Amino acid sequence: MKELEQGVYKRNTAGKLPTAHTSFLDEIFKANSAILNALLTLINERIFYNDGAPAQVPLMSLIGSSNEYPEEGEGLEALFDRFLLRFEVNYIGEDQSFVSMLKGSPPSPADMNIEELFQLQFFSDTVVIPDEVFDALSKIRRELMDEGIRPSDRRFKQTLSVIRAKAVLAGRDKAILEDLMILKNSLWEKPEQRDKVMKIVRNYAQDAVKTRIQGIEAETADIMKNLDQSSNSTDVAVESTKKLKSLVNELEKLQKEQPNRSEIESTITTVQSSLSGIASQVLGV
Repeated sequence: MKELEQGVYKRNTAGKLPTAHTSFLDEIFKANSAILNALLTLINERIFYNDGAPAQVPLMSLIGSSNEYPEEGEGLEALFDRFLLRFEVNYIGEDQSFVSMLKGSPPSPADMNIEELFQLQFFSDTVVIPDEVFDALSKIRRELMDEGIRPSDRRFKQTLSVIRAKAVLAGRDKAILEDLMILKNSLWEKPEQRDKVMKIVRNYAQDAVKTRIQGIEAETADIMKNLDQSSNSTDVAVESTKKLKSLVNELEKLQKEQPNRSEIESTITTVQSSLSGIASQVLGV
């Protein structure tokens, strides 16, 4: 107060947001303009200006909640854009969790300390993002624009950290297309855009090779199941053999197109093993 009387507008930050690693802000869109302006640079640049002097803050994660979305014209678009992941939280679904809430049961203690979070953050920074993921992001951006959905360039840049984190949590040092699926919670601007965003992201987050391999494995299982149900009929065995050979040919073609996908070879081995099984069981070869 004495400094304020002398024209120095300085906040006491000890034990408050500028010194926190993680923070939760309730009803964030109801904050006054001074707080909102301070939050913009604090969230994005991790800098807090106190009496005009910039101070680096240790903030790692900020969670905000609101019972309503910001309305157009309120000047909250920039703040809303700072939140990289957006979720709508429904009422409690699980009965046990509902009962725990009624009883006022204490939450489970944290099982991760700050040092472990720093380690995960370090490993996340080392994750490699291949060109196919960047290409998919570019196509997602173009398709969203065609639908009138325009996430900021800054937002797309920041989604890379989410993709890397997704890879680390899956125990990988390289991102894959499936990691893009998390962006269904990042790239919409208005609630009514969520379904379109989810559909577009899903189209590019699927690994076409992996999807086809899974399809071939399922087809092989169905062929062998039908053969068993036919009591190893010779006619069914011949037809099953033709289908399996066709699948092997498809896999071999796929292998030439994708020589670095080792899982193709193992799938070929599985299908060929089924072929050998038919020959030995039915044809006596």
